[in-house]
Amino acid sequence: MSIFGAMFSGVSGLRAQSQMLGMISDNISNVNTVGYKGSVAQFSTLVTDAASQTTFTPGGVQSNTSQLIDKQGLLQSSTSKSDVSIVGSGFFVVNESSTPGISTEFLYTRAGSFNPDKDGFLRNTAGYYMMGWPTDAQGVVTAANPSVLSSLEAVTVTGISGSAVQTTAASAGLNLSATAVNTDTHLTTMQIYDSLGIEHTVTLTFTKTATPLEWTLDVSNPTQVGGGPSGTTTFATQTITFNGNGTLATPATWPNIAIAGWTTGASNSTIALDLGTQNLADGLTQYASEYATYFINQNGIRFGTFNEVSIDETGLVSALFDNGQTTPIYRVPVATFNNINGLEGLTGNVFRESDRSGAVLLNTAGSGPAGTIAPSSLEASSVDIANEFTAMIVTQQAYSASARIITTADEMLQEVLRIGR
Repeated sequence: MSIFGAMFSGVSGLRAQSQMLGMISDNISNVNTVGYKGSVAQFSTLVTDAASQTTFTPGGVQSNTSQLIDKQGLLQSSTSKSDVSIVGSGFFVVNESSTPGISTEFLYTRAGSFNPDKDGFLRNTAGYYMMGWPTDAQGVVTAANPSVLSSLEAVTVTGISGSAVQTTAASAGLNLSATAVNTDTHLTTMQIYDSLGIEHTVTLTFTKTATPLEWTLDVSNPTQVGGGPSGTTTFATQTITFNGNGTLATPATWPNIAIAGWTTGASNSTIALDLGTQNLADGLTQYASEYATYFINQNGIRFGTFNEVSIDETGLVSALFDNGQTTPIYRVPVATFNNINGLEGLTGNVFRESDRSGAVLLNTAGSGPAGTIAPSSLEASSVDIANEFTAMIVTQQAYSASARIITTADEMLQEVLRIGR
């Protein structure tokens, strides 16, 4: 009887709209969840074959869940250098264990709110560990086969100690007065660092000779800042000549400054000196103005301790030290799939590879199908709360209408029963 079929069809409508309301409630409750992807209900008909063309047998409706994983959420600025988001396709690779093994599973997420835990591992708010390829000091991935998941390690800052850089090159730009007379001197102090990151100074002494356009250069022994002599400098007195237009004539190449016998116990130093290019005014010059120092540069860095970690747009994870030095330690891959919406969602705003999604592909950020990484930002939930409230109203009305089908069919059955009385 079609009346009974109508009742069953109404029941299926109640069930489908109930599931729709559940999805809406999940979306609304996760409107502030970082990287959350909203779900939608997709309805399809249930058709029962009729016995003949003159009869109709109701079927009903069924509801299927579809999560819009490929929908991009808005980016929100963050003050944390370890917060990251992905613009475009792809996921961060995470694991529930800091030492992945056979019993642990690699999962994928867009929730990029990572921070170091008490053991130095980067973990997001759901507790999952960020995975990355280890790199050398130049940021080159050291994994033998970076295309497989087993090449990934949990990103950690554990064991990163202080760092210093020995001075190996120094340059300066100065003007030696063209009005100077024989034996006039100009002194310039240059800061350098030994291999232990300890600061010292050496003095460059420029002395005018009796020959026009000619000076000599001597370099003093180093002196430790706040202390006395701290080493022995080897540097032969250098004769410097200038062209008639004030540019450097000789030398064509500058000798190195060699320092040995550091009182700090540091390794010997060899410093490549650069005071300008022959026939150019890019270093030493001799003009009529007074002696002036325009710049003094050197590549040494004092000892510094680990301060924080940062992630750039290429996924390079670097340790930042309080002396300004930056050292690459990992590179974060971007995982892509042929069918993103085929991934299986799990608790913690993570996804699992499935037969529908296809196999995972590990890419460098911005290469191939992989999106780029946006540093110091988080991807907001893709849920539009206005649409969700609109859908809630429609669902409520559809549920009430399905319930009305059942009550109407019940009234019609009562009429049938009264016929037999």
